[in-house]
Amino acid sequence: MQGVFSPEHTVKREDPMDESAAPAKRNPNWSRDELILAFDLYLKFRKSLPAHDSPVIRELSTHLNQLGKSLGQGDTDTYRNTNGVYMKLMNFRRFDPEYLAEGGSPGGLTRGNKEEGVIWSEFIGNPERLAQVASAIRTSTQAMPSGKEAEDSGDEGLEVDAEEGRLLTRLHKTRERNRSIVRRKKQDALDQFGRLQCVVCGFDFEDAYGLRGRGFVECHHTRPLHTLAANERTKLVDLALLCSNCHRMIHASRPWLTTEQLGEIRSAKAH
Repeated sequence: MQGVFSPEHTVKREDPMDESAAPAKRNPNWSRDELILAFDLYLKFRKSLPAHDSPVIRELSTHLNQLGKSLGQGDTDTYRNTNGVYMKLMNFRRFDPEYLAEGGSPGGLTRGNKEEGVIWSEFIGNPERLAQVASAIRTSTQAMPSGKEAEDSGDEGLEVDAEEGRLLTRLHKTRERNRSIVRRKKQDALDQFGRLQCVVCGFDFEDAYGLRGRGFVECHHTRPLHTLAANERTKLVDLALLCSNCHRMIHASRPWLTTEQLGEIRSAKAH
């Protein structure tokens, strides 16, 4: 029966009375990226979770340690150890109606964080999208900078990480700041329309600010994050020119909006 711990599932803990043991360093809370990977594995083994020392748990632990380095929040190979990964999967059971309906008790598994419930709500109805996002995170991890370099990449223009987490948000941001492709996109707009204006609201910086605004407009990558490959070249059709206000409104909260959705909001407001 689910919910019964077998001996191989027992998590070893340090003796709290052992004064020779060094105080444990508390790891950061799990990021959305990490929780997405954990939830993806949970659903694959929903009926019977693997043991904490199983190959799939060890594999996820290894990948999470790599991901932690890419996000600049984990610098050791034990950042997410197998015990911690296993317990995180167990935490998802408190939201699982199938597990609870079979008599499973959440017990001490309620000690997770609220983000687990958010991830559950966002993806439980769309496991295919969850699998796509998880796959994109796994394939992008090693292509991204790590540590201090990652922390210095900056977040201006992006108010909130997308549903897919911080790693793919950073990949998205890298595409938007590629100077070469942005120059080409601007020139393409000038060749076609003779001006640079926001595709959502029509704002033109040169019209508003004269010479000071000439050539200025922001660039937004329109492709869904989970479809971005780290080594894939950005195409002009993947970019949209936006004013600063519209760009920030797209990124202001989850879920991020498409340019079409933001345009619909403006139209509705105008009426």
